[in-house]
Amino acid sequence: MNPEQWLLAASIALTITAVILCVLVIVHSRELNRLKEALARLVGSAKTGPDDDEPPAPRPLIAFIANPSKPGVQDLKTALLLRCEAEGLPTPLWLETTIEDPGTGQAREAVSAGASIVVAVGGDGTVRAVATYLTGTTTPMGILPLGTGNLLARNLDIPISNRQDAFDVLLDGVDRRIDVGWLEVLETDKSAQAHALHEARTARRKGARDRAALRADSSETAPAKLEKHLFLVIAGVGFDAAMIADADNELKARMGWIAYFVAGVRHLNGKRLAINITLDDAKVVSTQLRTLMVGNCGRLPGGITLIPDAVIDDGIHDIAAIDTRGGIAGWVQLFGEVVMQGFGMTNTLEHKVGRIDHTRAHTTELAVDQGAQAQVDGDVIGRARRVRTWVDPQALTVRSPLPRLG
Repeated sequence: MNPEQWLLAASIALTITAVILCVLVIVHSRELNRLKEALARLVGSAKTGPDDDEPPAPRPLIAFIANPSKPGVQDLKTALLLRCEAEGLPTPLWLETTIEDPGTGQAREAVSAGASIVVAVGGDGTVRAVATYLTGTTTPMGILPLGTGNLLARNLDIPISNRQDAFDVLLDGVDRRIDVGWLEVLETDKSAQAHALHEARTARRKGARDRAALRADSSETAPAKLEKHLFLVIAGVGFDAAMIADADNELKARMGWIAYFVAGVRHLNGKRLAINITLDDAKVVSTQLRTLMVGNCGRLPGGITLIPDAVIDDGIHDIAAIDTRGGIAGWVQLFGEVVMQGFGMTNTLEHKVGRIDHTRAHTTELAVDQGAQAQVDGDVIGRARRVRTWVDPQALTVRSPLPRLG
C-alpha cells in the first residue's frame, strides 16, 4: 500500500474507534443515570420509612386566659381541651383571671411559656387586659366572647353565639394589625364622692337607709385614678359612661346589653356637660353636650352603628359629639339620627333638638369643669375632670375571620 492508502486506512480506523468510544460513553452515561435514579429512590424510600419519618411542622400552642366568673366557663374549658386534642394540637395552657389581675399578667405568662396565640375567654374587660400586654408584640390575640357587649368581637365579625365557629377562627383565621386607643386621666374628680359622703352621713344621722346612704361607695361617684387605660372600640365621657356605671349586674346577667338601656332611661334628664375639646393639640371647641365618644370602630350591640366611618386600622380616631335638648323629644330624634346614619343617611334639618356630630383626630383632650363619668370599652374608670386620648396605629395583632368575598 502506498502512503496515501495507509493514511486513508488510518483515518477510517480512527473514525470507527471514535464512534465506538462515543457509543460506549453514551451507554455508560445512561447506565450511570439509571444507577443514580435507583439510588435516589432507595434513599428516598429510606427517608420516608416508618423508622425515619421527618417530624411534622410544630402545631401552635394555644393559651386560653379565662374569666372564671362567667357562666359556663368550666364546661367550656372541657370542650376546648377536647377540641384541641381532636385537632392534634398540643395541650393548651389554661390560665384564669383574678380580681387583682384581670388578664395582663396571665398574658405575660403565656407569651413567656411560648404560646403561639393568646386567647381572651370572657368579656370586653378580659379582652382589654390581655391586649394591654400584647400591644406592641408580635403575638396574636384571639377572642372567645363570653361578655355582655363583646364589642371588639362584633366589630371584627368574630362569631358571638357559636363557640365552635369562634374556635375555627383561631385555627383558620388571619392575623390583622389593628389600632389601639389610650385614654389617660389627667385630672380626677372627687367632688361627687365628697357630696355623696355628705349625703350618706346626713342619711345615717336621720336613721335613713335609702339609696342616698349607699351612693358614696358606688361606681357612680368613684373618682378616676390618674393613669392611662387601653381601649379598642370606644371611650366616652358623659351620658354613656353614667349609663354603664348605673347598670344592674343581675339584670346584665339575665338580659345582656339591654340592661344598659334600662339604666340609660334613668339618666335621660341629666344635666348637659359644659366641655372644652382640644383636637390634635390645636383646635379648641367649647360646647355643651350629653356625651363625647372617641371611636376606634363604631359597631355596638343591638345592630347599632354609632360611628359609621370609623375604621379599626386607619391610624386615626373618629369623634362623636352627642347632644339632646327638649326632653324625650330630643332623645327620640337622636335615636333616629343614629338609625339613619347606620343606613348611610343624614338628617339635614337645621334646628334639631337631638344630634350627633362627627370629626376625626389623632389626639383629643377633654376638660369638664363639673366632672363626669368616663369609660373605656364598657368598663367604667370613674369620674374625671380632664382626660386625654390618642391612637397607637396598628399596635396589636388580632386573629380575625377570613375577609368576606364580594
